[in-house]
Amino acid sequence: MENVRVLEIKQSIFADNDREADKVRSELKEKKVFLLNLMSSPGSGKTTTLTRTIEQLKDRLRIGIMEADIDSDVDARTIAKLGVRTIQLHTGGMCHLDADMTRQGLQGIGTDELDLVVLENVGNLVCPAEFDTGAVKNAMILSVPEGHDKPLKYPLMFSICDVVLINKVDVLPYFDFDMDKCREYVHMRNPNAQVIPICARTGEGMEAWTAWLEQQVRAWQNDDK
Repeated sequence: MENVRVLEIKQSIFADNDREADKVRSELKEKKVFLLNLMSSPGSGKTTTLTRTIEQLKDRLRIGIMEADIDSDVDARTIAKLGVRTIQLHTGGMCHLDADMTRQGLQGIGTDELDLVVLENVGNLVCPAEFDTGAVKNAMILSVPEGHDKPLKYPLMFSICDVVLINKVDVLPYFDFDMDKCREYVHMRNPNAQVIPICARTGEGMEAWTAWLEQQVRAWQNDDK
């Protein structure tokens, strides 16, 4: 039997992407621009949470938003109405963004005179977790209707996130969602992850979230290492 060459392309892709992501972070550090990668399932409330976040921080931080989607510009149009710099990224059918796509988005939006850029990643709990975008921090939203067991089912997503927002806490009485169990499962995957319950619709918990985010941005800007 002839020997057949086997190319481990997935490993190669990830290694190349990680190097590109480190370059993106280094360039952002020089410009003192903080990039947040925001992930979640479709329907978890990403855009509503982002809207509330912008409303609370836009007078204290110069904000840019990159909306990633397979198609459409619905979310970008919604965010642009808030008066912040916004760009829509179409992934051409890809279910995630990688570091090179993120770089293209940053070039398109322009990072001059920005403190914070939020990348609203494509909605799912699998693919986006596999690719380092070059973000300084990763955040994700888990909504109450999705259930408290999601950290057990999607371990990689929860292991890479620095903060987990538990959204739609206003409907807790109507769902079998155990907040204590959820915290326990998140910390099984990542003991250092912050868990912040919120309701983007009513504003509950949003001050805790935006305070955490602003603190991270200021620390990034003031750290000269």
